Amino acid sequence: MSSSFHFDHVDWFTAGTVGPKGQRVFYLQAQAEGEIITLRLEKQQVGALADYLEQILSNLAPLPYVDAVEAHDLTEPVLEEWIIGALGVAYEEGSDQVVLVAEELEDEDGLDTATARFRMTRGQALAFIDCARDAVAAGRDPCPFCARPLQPGSSWCPCHN
Repeated sequence: MSSSFHFDHVDWFTAGTVGPKGQRVFYLQAQAEGEIITLRLEKQQVGALADYLEQILSNLAPLPYVDAVEAHDLTEPVLEEWIIGALGVAYEEGSDQVVLVAEELEDEDGLDTATARFRMTRGQALAFIDCARDAVAAGRDPCPFCARPLQPGSSWCPCHN
């Protein structure tokens, strides 16, 4: 069974990729309590998480200020703990924090899966959204007809047939 992680305050929380276009692997990475945790996930999960976080933050009453947090690149070496199967997000009004819960992708044995819980400030969530959007947008150019990713260095798509 993989390790579970529960951090009540992250120092930073980011998304990034490793590998060339068309072969990139997406990761969430956080540092808390002197430990760096890296979890692998799909591109679509990164995009959906950024969209959902943006929606949550836009529905909150504005604060007089939000601490500016700089975007953070993945810290090397990228050592994957496990693969994310499901993500959950909540907002805790009392602490004014966003809570992300990630569950490990279930294996064939159906054994207990690990979880990771990360609590972050609004500023950290906004910085994550920027990193996530950059990571997703840095992929292959889309086909102008079907929007599927084109092969690197090519403008041909099977939909042209």
